[in-house]
Amino acid sequence: MSETFGTFHPGDEESAVQENLLLSFSPSLLPLQQRWRNNGLSADFLADYVTTFFPKDEADPASAARQSTVKGAVSYIANELLENAMKYSESVGDVHPITIRLVLQTDRILFEETNAASPPAAASYRRFIDEVQTNDPSDIYFRKVEAMAESGHESGLGLITMVVDYSASLAWRFETLADGCEVVTTQVCLEI
Repeated sequence: MSETFGTFHPGDEESAVQENLLLSFSPSLLPLQQRWRNNGLSADFLADYVTTFFPKDEADPASAARQSTVKGAVSYIANELLENAMKYSESVGDVHPITIRLVLQTDRILFEETNAASPPAAASYRRFIDEVQTNDPSDIYFRKVEAMAESGHESGLGLITMVVDYSASLAWRFETLADGCEVVTTQVCLEI
């Protein structure tokens, strides 16, 4: 069974794809706390990789600013996606890998992160998605910042920040597997 929320942008159109990079991780190879550093390194790698397609032109100062903006956005989005994937995959073991795919198209960058989730984690994620789809992202952002200040818990803040700070669009696909796990694909579309 497959269920989709939001609008998935095609990432396989040959005419629109300039570059495509896929990284895959085993979620239980290292304890979660040791993964945080690897998430940051992987996100920075993706950001550095993308910047090669936005070279600086010494005659055009705006090109350096654009490269820096794109690099910062890619690093932030990739890191948040990987951190979420590691957190929510922890309870289902290493049977299903975590992947992050970056697709560079002429007018946008697509991020597609896939991870397994237990049924309770997937249900919680669906509630969050419903909140995102039925409320103003800025309102959600401020509510979550206030809640984080009170409790220290920041669930969903990274995804909302992508929408508020980077004007990204989000989409999700849930697929139920025979073993009861759900594979969740989160797509972030960043217009460039």
